[in-house]
Amino acid sequence: MIRKVLFIVNPVAGGGKTLGVLPLIEKRMKENSINYKIIMTQGPRDATKIAEENVEKFTTIVAVGGDGTVNEVAKGLINKRMGTLAILPCGTGNDFGRVVGIPNEPEKAIDVLLHNNVKTIDIGKINGYSFLNIASFGFDTEVVIQTNKIKKRIKNQFSYLLGVLATLVYYKRRQRGIIIDGVEYNRNLVLLAVGNGRFYGGGLEILPMAKMDDENLHICLIKDLSNLKILALFPSIFKAQHIKYKKYVEIYKAKKVILKNNENININIDGEIVPIEGNIIFEIDNFKLNVIFS
Repeated sequence: MIRKVLFIVNPVAGGGKTLGVLPLIEKRMKENSINYKIIMTQGPRDATKIAEENVEKFTTIVAVGGDGTVNEVAKGLINKRMGTLAILPCGTGNDFGRVVGIPNEPEKAIDVLLHNNVKTIDIGKINGYSFLNIASFGFDTEVVIQTNKIKKRIKNQFSYLLGVLATLVYYKRRQRGIIIDGVEYNRNLVLLAVGNGRFYGGGLEILPMAKMDDENLHICLIKDLSNLKILALFPSIFKAQHIKYKKYVEIYKAKKVILKNNENININIDGEIVPIEGNIIFEIDNFKLNVIFS
C-alpha cells in the first residue's frame, strides 16, 4: 500500500489541464487515507530539483504533466539513485505513460497509482545524459526542433505532424558510421532511434520490439529514403508497420551503440534536444528505476 505520495505538478502542461486534476487528486487521496503533498513547478527543470529534494521523504513521486515533466521528475530520481516514479498523464504526447500502460483518463490513472504495481526498468545513457524512453538522431530530431516551434502556436497532437511536414522541406540524410556491439556499419542514415520504450513523438511506435527490463538497447535504423519516401513511410510507424520495409529499416538489439561523429550535432533525448560533440555513445546504466505500471 502506498503510504506517502508527492505529486509534482506542471501547471502549464497540456494547456493547463493539470490544474483541473488537482481536486480529483485531493479527493482520491483523502478517500484512501494517503499522506500526500502537492508541489507546483515554477519553470523548466524545476521538477528535477523538487524530486531530488524530496525523494527520501516520500514512498512515491508522481509526475503530473506531459513527457517533459515525467522526464524531469525521473531525472531527479536517477540523480539520487533511488525512489519510485508514478505518472498521471496530462500532456499532449504522454508517450512514456503509454509505454508503461497508464491510462490518459485521470481517474483511471489514479487507480493505477493506488494499485501500486511496481516494476524496475532499465535506464539508458548517452554521453553522460540519462534517458528513460528513446534517444535518437537524424530526421526525427529535426522534427522535434520544428515541432517545438509550432507548439508555441498550436498545442495539440497535430503539432508533431506539422513538424514532420516542415522538416521534409529541407532535410538531407548523410553517410554515417554506426558501431553496434563492436560491429561497424556504414549507412546513408535518415534516422537512428535507440531506446527502452516503444513509443515517441505522440504515439509513433518506432521500437515495437522494445522491452524496458531486458537489459538491452533496442535500435531502429532507417536508411536510403528520399524525402518523398519518408512521407510515404511515416504513417506506417503509428502502427509499427515500418519494420516490414526491410530495404529501408533495420532492427537490432545491443548493449552498446556508437554513432561515429566529428562535429557538433543535435540529439533527441526523450524529447529534449541536446547538442553533443564527438562520438555519440548509447549504453545501459547500472541503475534501475522503480516505476508504477498498470
